[in-house]
Amino acid sequence: MRNEVKTAERRAKFRFPMQRELRFKVLEDGVIIAAGSGETVNLSSTGIGMAIGQQLTIGAFVEISVSWPVLLNATCPMRLIVFGRVLRSDDSLTACSIEKYEFRTQSRGLHIVTQARSDSMLQRWAETVKARTMAVGCAHASAPACS
Repeated sequence: MRNEVKTAERRAKFRFPMQRELRFKVLEDGVIIAAGSGETVNLSSTGIGMAIGQQLTIGAFVEISVSWPVLLNATCPMRLIVFGRVLRSDDSLTACSIEKYEFRTQSRGLHIVTQARSDSMLQRWAETVKARTMAVGCAHASAPACS
């Protein structure tokens, strides 16, 4: 019998290696506090690893827009839009959950993004998640704050 050292695997799903351009926004306390770009490292149905060159706050809400490698109807570029939370982060790799996602078409031209938009689906999604969490917490607790 061989001695094998197994590392604890934190992921519930296999992550596929995928290097694609991405843009991200980070939300804390209802305000977009950071935005930037980077590259995906890997992707699964429940998580995404990305190299963005900076650390993000664990637990922060994120919106990530990934350049998708397949064209819609063989002609139209697509983007995968992911909503989730930061699970782990350091200078070389950030891991985020995927709690909601959608595909959107993208324009064919090059657009320079100078500032993160504030019409934020990220903010609306985060408020929904917070409200749902509060409702579940209050249903299971007899805390005076929930009364």
